[in-house]
Amino acid sequence: MSVPELIVLNKPYGVICQFSAHEKYPTLKQYVPLPDIYPAGRLDTDSEGLLLLTANGRLQAKIAHPKYKLVKTYWAQVEGKPSAERLQQLGQGVDLGDFMTAPAQVSVVSAVDSARLWPRVPPIRERKTVADFWLQIRISEGKNRQVRRMCARVGWPCLRLVRIGIGRLNVFSLDLPLGRWQAVSPHDL
Repeated sequence: MSVPELIVLNKPYGVICQFSAHEKYPTLKQYVPLPDIYPAGRLDTDSEGLLLLTANGRLQAKIAHPKYKLVKTYWAQVEGKPSAERLQQLGQGVDLGDFMTAPAQVSVVSAVDSARLWPRVPPIRERKTVADFWLQIRISEGKNRQVRRMCARVGWPCLRLVRIGIGRLNVFSLDLPLGRWQAVSPHDL
């Protein structure tokens, strides 16, 4: 079987970004049963959404390395209420202690748009006394747990994190169901 040059997977919550067996979590192999293919970048086990995979090392580096400035778009469901001041903090960059994030593009996601997302299994914890809302955050970095840490630093703990896009690829325009993958052209990035 010929392996496509680039694959997009809509990774479910709780799946670890590796192909080798794991004692606690399902792996990518359960969703993409192709040989010699690897994630181009990572998506935390407790995050979900768009993940790129390839067997091409040069393409993998272009996707994952920050010097190429490939924009990643996330939707983050956070605790709290929207605040112009906190949105501005995220947009200007956040000091996370070990590094200062680059400026991000940040906006509030409407309830209509957030309703386009699939249900998470298991569902997030809901607290009747604490409001929540969705943010769209676009960054060209991708350090470990960066979006979650950015949100927490400005006082909005992240309840759910979904990567909806990388470059020009978007999980909605691809109409890609949760847990499914499809081949795409590297030119689509």
